[in-house]
Order: sequence, then structure tokens, then C-alpha cells
Amino acid sequence: MKIILLQDIAGTGKKGEIKEVKDSYARNCLIKKKLAVEATNENLNHLEGQKASAQHKLDVEAANAQKIKDAIDGKTLKFAAKAGQGGKLFGSVTGKDISALIKKEFGFDVDKRKISTKTDIKSFGTFEAEAKLFTGIIAKFNINVVEE
Repeated sequence: MKIILLQDIAGTGKKGEIKEVKDSYARNCLIKKKLAVEATNENLNHLEGQKASAQHKLDVEAANAQKIKDAIDGKTLKFAAKAGQGGKLFGSVTGKDISALIKKEFGFDVDKRKISTKTDIKSFGTFEAEAKLFTGIIAKFNINVVEE
């Protein structure tokens, strides 16, 4: 019997795969426990629709990431911070601060966990940073920290 797996099953296959298994295993175990459905034309069409929808979602995310990269790649963002004596900042400039700056300057939401700097930003100057926006799409930009 041909079935479509609804979940990953050890020894049988991964979610979304179409497999040929024994009738008794399919009816008594997989279908009964709602781990699989029979591979009818209707179910196959539904599976194709789900795959197309998932691919479309990935394409939209990649396009949005490319748009953000085009906007911030190679730019220098100016960040004003307070400092004590000796030009040392109170705290440091973090990914959260950089994310908020990108939101303010360009209007794009970039997750703070996807922003990284080569060194900790604890003083004035220009520092390199990068944002990993999507698989293979990385925007590199500079952060210029000036006194407030």
C-alpha cells in the first residue's frame, strides 16, 4: 500500500515522503495512529499544495532578505552613545541596539541574534558588523559610534 507520512518515523521515512509499506503495517499502525494517510489522488494533490506553499514562503523570505541587504549593505550607521572619562562607553553597543538603529533608519526589522560584530563595541570609532539575513544572504555594514 502506498502511504504519505505525516510525521518522521524511524526506519520508515521522513514527513511528506510517499512510501510503499505492507497493508497490515499501514492500516493497523500508521493510519490508525494518524502517522500516515493513504496515498489517494486527493491526498497527493494536498501534499503538492503544501510543498508549493512552503516553497513560496521560502521565496518570499529570501526576497525580503535581499531587499534588506540592498538597503544596508556597505552603509555606515551612526550610533550616538554616552561615555565616561577616557572615551569608554557606559556598557556596550549590542545587537539589540544595532537592530533598533536599522529599524529607525531603514524601517526593516532585523533579529538582534542575526547581527554580529567582529569585536565588542565598547569605545568610540568605526566597527564592522554583519547581519545574516537568510541562507547565503549576508549584509556587511559599519557602525560609527560617536559621543552623544
